[in-house]
Amino acid sequence: MTPDTQVAKLLRELIALPSVNPAFLPVGDSRAGEQRVADFLAATAARHGLDIEFRQVFPGRANVLAQYTPSGQLRQRVVLAPHMDTVGEPGLSGALFDPREKNGRLYGRGACDTKGSVAAMLSALIEVASSPQRPKHTAITFAGLVDEENAQQGSRALVRDNFSADLAIIGEPTQLKVVTAHKGDLWLRLETLGKNAHGARPELGRNAVHEMARIVDLLETKYAATLRQRHHSLLRHPTVNVGSIRGGTQPNIVPAQCEISVDRRTIPGETERGVRREIKSLLTKHGLRARLINTKDAPCLPLETDEQLPLVQQLFRCARQKQPLGVDFFCDAAVLASGGTPSVVFGPGDIAQAHTVEEWISLRSLEAATAVLTRFLQSLP
Repeated sequence: MTPDTQVAKLLRELIALPSVNPAFLPVGDSRAGEQRVADFLAATAARHGLDIEFRQVFPGRANVLAQYTPSGQLRQRVVLAPHMDTVGEPGLSGALFDPREKNGRLYGRGACDTKGSVAAMLSALIEVASSPQRPKHTAITFAGLVDEENAQQGSRALVRDNFSADLAIIGEPTQLKVVTAHKGDLWLRLETLGKNAHGARPELGRNAVHEMARIVDLLETKYAATLRQRHHSLLRHPTVNVGSIRGGTQPNIVPAQCEISVDRRTIPGETERGVRREIKSLLTKHGLRARLINTKDAPCLPLETDEQLPLVQQLFRCARQKQPLGVDFFCDAAVLASGGTPSVVFGPGDIAQAHTVEEWISLRSLEAATAVLTRFLQSLP
């Protein structure tokens, strides 16, 4: 085992503090919620002279803001915004919160998604705020956000509070690449209605499952092929996925109802209204009928940030990156961008490890992310 650096030690402590999004646990589960992590981060940041503010989002769940205020006239603001919550796991084991190191990797729930980013971002801010090279005209805010894994209510609350900055760097595992675009996400529920009948006389009924089977086939074949013809330079094409299906009660009853849940990833230029319209048109064209319901409480729009913005170019240079990058997943970046803050995504780790039982992050990646962020913050005026 290698000796802990400051950032590795911080990540170990964060993993050991469960912060599972309550949406994924039974009511009252002791591992639910981000508050213990928020309290720990606030105490850590305060010890290094940063100003602390809690902004409640839900009862017992608050965003934590750690603020560096420059000594000179304020010219700009940068925000580092990782999320504190993690996903759950069927039969969630306490071992997931016991950080383990092996072969240069640190294992544990949230290691890469996204407590690695939390540790790197706060460590970089603390180092810069404590050094002679700290910015004189740039305010820097570390914003630990709640609820990203469910409904992004932490970032949405910041937007409602009119919080804004000249650049937001959202912490997610991007393999140390600066991401300027990500896909949006639309969840739809499609429902077909039929007519019950005895299974011995199916001709007297109308089978809602059969109707839905035709819809599933249409979405996964012809509709998916249509989407592959669209193109975005960083995000490739939109996608559709039928994630679940439920219908009927027992074999000897013709089912009168069936529903599916659909994940539709969008690219810039697509809208919820447009997606709903094209799906309805497709069903009508093929003689099919279904009720469409949006099951997300708030819009999950695609992100597309101008790569030529001076602060984005500066971050590119610090990351030694020449070309912008897009990713398929949705995150808080689009939410903050919708509130007027240009946003990019950056962090250590690989999204392929996120949400897995054996979640891990490379300690080398963790150190490298901290170094990139430190260089960037120190380069600010």
